[in-house]
Amino acid sequence: MTEAEIRLFCSDLDGTLLGNPEAERRFKEAWESLPARRKPLLCYNSGRLSSDVFSLLKSNGNLPWPDYVIAGIGTEIFDAIQEKPYHEFNDRFQQGWDLQKVEQILSQTPGIARQPPEFLHPYKSSWYLYQASPEAIDEIRQRLADAHLEVTVIYSGMRDLDVLPKNANKGLALQWLAERLEIPIEQMLVAGDSGNDSTMFLVPGIKGIVVENAQPELYEAVVKLPVYCALHVMADGVLEGLKHFNVIPAPPSMESATLSAQEIDPSLRMLFSKTAMGTLTEQERDLISTGYHQAMIALRKNITPIGFSACSMEDNEVTGTDVNYRSVWARDGAITIVNTMELENKDIREAQKATLCTLLDDISPNGIVPANVRIDDRSPNYSGVGGICAIDSGLWLIIAFYHYIRKTEELDLLHRYREPLQRVMNWLSSLDSNNDGLLEVPEAGDWTDLFGRSYHVLYDEVLWYRANVYYGRLLEYTENYEEAAGYLRWSQYIRGRIYASFWPSTKITDPPFEITFADRQFQVGDSSYLLPEITPFSFNWRCDVLGNVLAFLTNVLDYDRARTAFRFMWGVGVNEPWPVANLYPPVQAGDPDWRSYYTVNLLNLPGHYHNGGIWPFIGGMWVRFIQRLGLHEVACHELLKLARFNRSGRQSEWEFNEWAHARTGKPMGKRFQAWSAASYIRACHELQISPEDVNHEEASEF
Repeated sequence: MTEAEIRLFCSDLDGTLLGNPEAERRFKEAWESLPARRKPLLCYNSGRLSSDVFSLLKSNGNLPWPDYVIAGIGTEIFDAIQEKPYHEFNDRFQQGWDLQKVEQILSQTPGIARQPPEFLHPYKSSWYLYQASPEAIDEIRQRLADAHLEVTVIYSGMRDLDVLPKNANKGLALQWLAERLEIPIEQMLVAGDSGNDSTMFLVPGIKGIVVENAQPELYEAVVKLPVYCALHVMADGVLEGLKHFNVIPAPPSMESATLSAQEIDPSLRMLFSKTAMGTLTEQERDLISTGYHQAMIALRKNITPIGFSACSMEDNEVTGTDVNYRSVWARDGAITIVNTMELENKDIREAQKATLCTLLDDISPNGIVPANVRIDDRSPNYSGVGGICAIDSGLWLIIAFYHYIRKTEELDLLHRYREPLQRVMNWLSSLDSNNDGLLEVPEAGDWTDLFGRSYHVLYDEVLWYRANVYYGRLLEYTENYEEAAGYLRWSQYIRGRIYASFWPSTKITDPPFEITFADRQFQVGDSSYLLPEITPFSFNWRCDVLGNVLAFLTNVLDYDRARTAFRFMWGVGVNEPWPVANLYPPVQAGDPDWRSYYTVNLLNLPGHYHNGGIWPFIGGMWVRFIQRLGLHEVACHELLKLARFNRSGRQSEWEFNEWAHARTGKPMGKRFQAWSAASYIRACHELQISPEDVNHEEASEF
């Protein structure tokens, strides 16, 4: 493919180019640096109305001015240079369209609410309809057809319902523009993230970029198409795709588009002290790079013949139940795999594969993934402390296996383990005992194996969402497209359930689901983060830092809610003295959430272990969370703090300890922990502060 083959690039805005302000700037820099003779025409194709699009472009300033704008989900086309509409385009909408009749029919749909006036248009009837089933949307289509209306019904994001004239959608509008410009479809490239973008990708012969934060409904729509699925999110994913199609030579560096303190949103800027911002000194960058080298050493201390150990067996004394550490753990091993996948070292790649095979070879007949497999005798253990199952072992294994296949394309390995993987998904699905989309988790049944959370647990539900997305993607490799689409569709439903249950609001709206306990508890107010736990009888109001960070990195949380959660977590100091405590605030003796077994081995005292302890593997995710928000300098300083913590140790420097006390910051966990080292390596790559200081293509995919 030559660069000249792409003559027009057409991209969605919200969630595709818009979201991370620094990434938006990188896109603008890359686009405007292209020589005029090689630069394709630029078209924005948005669900926003044209007035909103032009207002946004003028006020935002982070995006290049386009040549054309398609707006209102394909109901308006503008020459953007002159801001002049193509009125003749709308002539095609006259037949079979009656806005008044459309709205009369739609208004009779239970639970439906009209979108605000700024989203409405004579050829666009837009509504909110939360978590509607495919059958419900089909029923709406049938009612409109029975009224002799020739319309297109578009449902996206499990919320937005748009009814347009039959000949109106993003793809048809783009085809009309292509014909007018006399550009062959084969010389056009599109990018998007949601279901209403799918019609662009379905234009026969067109090339496409699906950004990594795309909603499952878009993956479902393009499941059989040879689109490019980016590993980066939003505008960074677009840039990755543009490089893939040889439109740009390479994406700009992270630092080229850094926001100054004055440019950061005032609601966030007030949070940061001077020490939290500003360019790192050369000495500080050297410390981070030294940490990177030391993390590689720590990681290699965990390579065994059957995969990654949780911590270095040579550097930790084994006493009592610590014998469990002489194992390949599903959770620890999978997180280590996910965070080291961009490394090309042969010994690390072999350890990744060995870890997966060790765990997959010992899946039980009913689909339970071992919590761990002993290194000394290869015996599997299917439970954690107290004989409680480890729900997240299977969740993490599915996620890690997808990452490995996505990177290596070892399809023979996928076919070898296809049946055991299906058993894992079947067993996990059985934990949704009432078919509401969420897993019912036993107390202390995940990574917090001595901590009392149960039923609907945020951390597990977020992983359940991601496991469904990735299992659907794995099925694409086996060409089981219908089955893949089913898992992708279900993952979208799970995401909606998480929002409905874990982000309560006092706003009076039509509820997307049945009234939950959290909906009735107005004393919790409007949430500033996803709640950690919901049961049929109560809810937990504490902030699960890991759960909220994971929710953004796995595309459960949207940008606005992630920023709200970040503002809360930073404001209460979950990253002080080191990034980052796993829970705020910790549970105190006498609290209703307190369990007497928190004193076992003195692990879960306040500020200890799972009860608000500092976990550097979460710290690496925290750094990436901030980077994704478009706060590069802040993320760099948090990475520096993490490097300083990992340098400290119980016996020597650079121990990459398991955890530390929340108040003192003193390491109290095992030495040379694999996931601590791996998470640090991943954060360095994503911020482009590694010894090589290169742009690692896989840094943003979770």
